[in-house]
Amino acid sequence: MKSLLSWFILIVSIAVLVSSCSSSEDILPETTDNSSTTDTTAPVIAEVTAVTTPTNDTTPDYTFSSSEAGTITYGGSCSSSTTSATTSNNTITLVSLSESTYSNCTIIVTDSAGNVSSSLTMNSFVVDTTAPSVSFFTLSDTALITGDNATVTLVFSEAVASFSSSADITVANGTLAVMTSTDNITWAGTFTPTANTEDDNNTLSLATSYTDTAGNTGPAATTLNYVVDTTAPSVSSFTLSDTALKAGDNATVTLVFSEAVASFSSSADITVVNGTLAVMTSTDNITWAGTFTPTANTEDASNTLSLATSYTDTAGNAGPAATTLNYVVDTTAPTVSSISTTADNQSSVAINANITVTFSEAMGPSYVTTGTSDAFCAGTIRVSSDNFSSCVKMSSSPASSNSNMSFTLDPYDNLTVGTTYKTRVTTGVKDTAGNALSSQYDNSTGFTTTSSSSSSSISGVFVAVGNNGAIIRSTDNGTTWDNATSPTNNNLAWGAGITFGNYTFVAVGSSGTIIRSTDNGSSFDNVTKVDSTTLNGVAFGNNTFVAVGASGKIVRSTDNGSTFSAVTRPITNGINGVTFGNNTFVAVGDSGKIVRSTDNGTSWDNASSGITTIIEDVTFGNNTFVAVGQSGNIVRSTNNGTSWDNATDPVSGHIWGVGFGNNTFVAVVHGGMILRSTDNGSSFSNVVDPGWHLTGVGFGNNTFVVVGPAGGIYRSTDNGTTWDSRISVNPFGTSERFDSVAF
Repeated sequence: MKSLLSWFILIVSIAVLVSSCSSSEDILPETTDNSSTTDTTAPVIAEVTAVTTPTNDTTPDYTFSSSEAGTITYGGSCSSSTTSATTSNNTITLVSLSESTYSNCTIIVTDSAGNVSSSLTMNSFVVDTTAPSVSFFTLSDTALITGDNATVTLVFSEAVASFSSSADITVANGTLAVMTSTDNITWAGTFTPTANTEDDNNTLSLATSYTDTAGNTGPAATTLNYVVDTTAPSVSSFTLSDTALKAGDNATVTLVFSEAVASFSSSADITVVNGTLAVMTSTDNITWAGTFTPTANTEDASNTLSLATSYTDTAGNAGPAATTLNYVVDTTAPTVSSISTTADNQSSVAINANITVTFSEAMGPSYVTTGTSDAFCAGTIRVSSDNFSSCVKMSSSPASSNSNMSFTLDPYDNLTVGTTYKTRVTTGVKDTAGNALSSQYDNSTGFTTTSSSSSSSISGVFVAVGNNGAIIRSTDNGTTWDNATSPTNNNLAWGAGITFGNYTFVAVGSSGTIIRSTDNGSSFDNVTKVDSTTLNGVAFGNNTFVAVGASGKIVRSTDNGSTFSAVTRPITNGINGVTFGNNTFVAVGDSGKIVRSTDNGTSWDNASSGITTIIEDVTFGNNTFVAVGQSGNIVRSTNNGTSWDNATDPVSGHIWGVGFGNNTFVAVVHGGMILRSTDNGSSFSNVVDPGWHLTGVGFGNNTFVVVGPAGGIYRSTDNGTTWDSRISVNPFGTSERFDSVAF
């Protein structure tokens, strides 16, 4: 009881004391209470840096913040050796984790007062330590040729990161477009092989520079082998063993490729012109050979074999087209087209006439021969009056013209009066391809010489023309001359002012004057002028007279000079001379101008002489045109006037005229000098200087005649080597000028 009372008294005392203190609070000064208070606030924690996911790190870091220090408690599948948290950020390293997905990891922080934070659930993350693998690495085409592409497919076992086809794949003999993917697992891109490449061993190689999304490095890989053959086959050679094929010839055709070919057939892939090609064969599919046989009775100078692009190499690459060099097919035997005399009058032929044989095509001159040493029948062309028991001796080998289609024989002596001669062409003649005449040719009727022994048709006539319409003629090879009747007082042209053809002399001159004679130059008549343009020269060929003149004037006649008509002027320069040879008219003029016509003077084209000085005259002989002019210039052409080169001459004076006969060119120079050439006009030498001006040259009956001022006439019977003394001509007197002469 006493004890209870004591406890009661103590409690009351304490209560009074407390009350007393409270009531005196405003009276007593403030004092500090150093006693501790109770902490009931729990720490606040939050995630700062989550664990990277996925990750191949088995001890990843995790960072969280805490509002106060405390003890860390881990929950779920994660733990760490770090058990204390500090105020602010705390980075913990999780203990080694196995490969798995972690979504239940928690953290709690308990402060020192025992207050417990809310549970912080760590971000869900995946630990992945398995490297990616390559499931599939292929090309859609492993035999690539020109024009091919292949789809490259690369499949990984899982999604990959940091993969770049340009950086991670090594490409052989081609290019790989950037590979793309919609899921980062299956990737695709286009492979294009390199052009002009041939390689049987190729792969695409994947490096180890890529990773999966967790960062695990993947393995290297390669595709299966692929073949690149983008080199098209080429043609190394495509030839014929003979490119000039005549009757009876064959040629071996050889075709060599750069590599073996497939699907090649000569019958399908080669186009053959003017012949047949036997099936080509090969032992290695690279070199092929077959026999080409030209078509019979065919003549074609332009032919090739053509290879199409329908073949391929063994890989399938198409090859290019190709052609052989040109080959000539001439399997047509030549024929004799005509045999004629100079006058082309087969029933009344002059005894000094020449005989011309014309063939169907160009002949090989070396195969066209005749007898020149005696009267024995020799050579491939023979002329006989006794059925070829004996033959006419010729003065020289046949002279070719008309592009080697015509050959003229010049008898050594005059033929016999009133005698019939026949001409024979043997099978020894051959064309330029080597084809022989198929059978011997004999003309059945032949030609008959004139029965008169004294007419001018036997000895021939020289006619010279000059100033004031002067005309003289000679019937004894220029020894004596008499006057001819002239219808004009106009000056007649120098150099080429008169010509002869079809039994007609035609002369031209000033003011468009044209005169003609059909009675061997005894008398002349005026021909109606085309206009008043001065005409400077005239020539005859192919039954056509062509005259040329001032300002490029050209007129022509196809009715033996009865009428003339103008043609289109090819130039405006003066044209001074004209001649005919090999079916070609060639005219020359001022400023070095040369024009030519291959259609009997109807139309003309320009040729280059290579000089710019005046060209006065031109002539033709032995398949050569020779032109002469101012300053000693002499030019020549051996291709029918198409191109010209300079000849060697010994003078610098003005050369007025030039003529040809017996394989000799003769030219006359201002001042009287006479030049000659025996090498087809390549070079000239000075043979005589009579001291008188000379302007015209004519040839006939093995005689050269030259004329000039003051009635000057000189003649040579030894091909221009020596010349007779000057002959004074009457009745015109020594003061009259003669400018041109023709036979």
